[in-house]
Amino acid sequence: MRVDKFLWCTRYYKTRSIATEAIKKGHVTINGQAAKASREVYASDKITLRKDQINYKITVLDIPPNRVGAKLVDIYRKDETPPEEFERFELLKLAKDHYRSKGDGRPTKKERRDIDDYTNEEIEDDGVE
Repeated sequence: MRVDKFLWCTRYYKTRSIATEAIKKGHVTINGQAAKASREVYASDKITLRKDQINYKITVLDIPPNRVGAKLVDIYRKDETPPEEFERFELLKLAKDHYRSKGDGRPTKKERRDIDDYTNEEIEDDGVE
């Protein structure tokens, strides 16, 4: 089975064309070598792919006949991705939540309330002195 079809069948990518694009960009390696979309995948191959800033490590156990349901994916692959990858992704996600570059539009409702609270504290402090 082709590597792009395997990654689509095991639900790493939503479409085969997205899987093919990721392979062309060099995000997928098989047994440590860069892969083409037409490269054949066999049982016991080790696939490394980068998706959403996570480096997944997969061992192929069997070749699926076609796209399988999410509950059946583990029959065809063994996920050996270290948990540190997911922890690093969570930290990255939290860092992005607090960063907002200047000029990104109007403040959100929560940001506006924080600004109001901050300015009201300054006014109350000035009135006490």
